[in-house]
Amino acid sequence: MKYRIKITPVDKWVIQPVNRFINKSTTGGIVLFVSAVIALLLANSPWQEVYHRFWEYHIKFGVGDYVLDKSLHYWINDGLMAVFFFVVGLELKREIIGGELSNPRNALLPVAAGLGGMIFPALFYLAFNTTGEAQNGWGIPMATDIAFALGVLFLLGDRVPTSLKLFLTVLAIADDIGAVLVIAFFYTSDISFISLIVGSAFLLLLILSNVLGVRNTSYYGALGVGGLWMAFLVSGVHPTIAGVLAAFTIPANVKIDEIGFTAKMKMYMEKFKNADPNDAPTVTSKQLHLLEDMRTLSKLAMTPLQRLEHALHPFVSFIVMPLFALANAGVTLSSETASSTTSYVAIGIVVGLLVGKFVGIVGITSLLVKLKIATLPEGMNFKHLIGAGFLASIGFTMSLFVANLAFEDNGLIQQAKIGILIASLIGGLIGFLFLYFNESDQKYDITEHE
Repeated sequence: MKYRIKITPVDKWVIQPVNRFINKSTTGGIVLFVSAVIALLLANSPWQEVYHRFWEYHIKFGVGDYVLDKSLHYWINDGLMAVFFFVVGLELKREIIGGELSNPRNALLPVAAGLGGMIFPALFYLAFNTTGEAQNGWGIPMATDIAFALGVLFLLGDRVPTSLKLFLTVLAIADDIGAVLVIAFFYTSDISFISLIVGSAFLLLLILSNVLGVRNTSYYGALGVGGLWMAFLVSGVHPTIAGVLAAFTIPANVKIDEIGFTAKMKMYMEKFKNADPNDAPTVTSKQLHLLEDMRTLSKLAMTPLQRLEHALHPFVSFIVMPLFALANAGVTLSSETASSTTSYVAIGIVVGLLVGKFVGIVGITSLLVKLKIATLPEGMNFKHLIGAGFLASIGFTMSLFVANLAFEDNGLIQQAKIGILIASLIGGLIGFLFLYFNESDQKYDITEHE
């Protein structure tokens, strides 16, 4: 049967190329990397003062006496990053319900590796920073930047097995859970219990709405941002935690199963096929109603959780994270910067990320395999594990985020940024080269997720 799809010049030259770019697995990591490079270039250009002042520009929100007057840097780190953590929460819930974390046997090894990859970096950091404010940075090297790490893996294509990508994904998800808990319990300011009670009330309302069957994502967004996030913002508990908690209240069930969806969709398609055409560019009233019914049915066949995750992923990948990198990765290099590379904070982070991550992930995994408590995923060997251990040392986004929470002193923050950038660059490069040259003679038959 012949049919025609009209492709306009805008489709051909704008929409289709942009969609292909956005949907590629490597794109998010590439955009994040480019944003970090731009931030470094601007911070070391003749416009460096303009660059640094720009992020301190204040933006006000509120009515009457209730006004939030914060810097642009603050709104990005505490506001937009709450959306990032919201998407992290959606991914965590999906993985726990129906993903790799839903099967304890499959999740045991990467989760244990992720736990080792958090504990050992913190211990290595504390070995160099035992007192003072510098000690607060122990959480910085615990994080793994999943976008960067997986971006490097996808660049390797069929040189690495799919099982390695799944292993590193689950490991990074476990790492995210740990990072969220660390932020919640250790990097909070003085607690306002009244605001916390208000936030808890909104959280209970969101949970109750889920139980009662409310599925409107705009409703959850209004309560999550206008209630839960705002309450946490003034409570002392970091507001990004509100994003994770709100995500876990989003419904993760469908209204119609696969059999029912297929049967009803076939019925609608048959009616649409048999509807009398009007021989005009527009559809008839009957066809329009059938198309609306199809759209409604498709919506009922998807979970609100997955719809939100799918809708927000481009926003987080191409707006939130690049903006965060632009605002936080700009380190002005100078003679003082050179001395920062030898500071105990920078050294602790570099050793924590490069050595601690490797020892924790490779060591714990090897121990569990040797004791026959778990086995490596099919197609994955110890060379892949070593490469993953280095790739996990790419801390970047989450490490920069924790650094801003851990320190008040700007000098310590700059030292932390230097350590994070050095470790992430070295770890990513070593991991990529190790996997590339050790697997150059072997290809895997895999299907890329575009």
